[in-house]
Amino acid sequence: MAVDVGSQAPDFTLTNQDRQPVKLSEQRGKPVVLAFFPAAFSSVCTKELCTFRDAMARLNQARAQVYGISVDTFFTLKAFQEAQGLTFPLLSDFNKQAIRDYGVFNEEMIGLKGIAKRAVFVIDKDGVVRHREVLDDARNEPNYDAVFKALASLA
Repeated sequence: MAVDVGSQAPDFTLTNQDRQPVKLSEQRGKPVVLAFFPAAFSSVCTKELCTFRDAMARLNQARAQVYGISVDTFFTLKAFQEAQGLTFPLLSDFNKQAIRDYGVFNEEMIGLKGIAKRAVFVIDKDGVVRHREVLDDARNEPNYDAVFKALASLA
């Protein structure tokens, strides 16, 4: 089931790279960007998350909290965060519930079963989805300008 623009964002509690639980509903009061990605250390995922890292000034200006989410373990996400100097939390959806709840569960991609599709959701301070982009081809990156436009509209 897909999560559409205008709907309430499904809540979740996922473990971050430092083994701390993160509950989405506790982020109410500020915009949130959820960047679902297939796999840490893959080329396009690295480029995408580094693009968000390099745009942190713009994201901070919008007071947005960014989370990268994949089905990788928190051990892998910690190594990935450190290797790339990522300045935002990475969340492990190892049990694959959030990717199902958001409609971004990828049955199979290049032999990998049950990983995240590349997708970005912008959620407003009240927990409502204001932007949604789900890519069918994981070799493509999201439309970053659309993400920033969505964030600007929340100001």
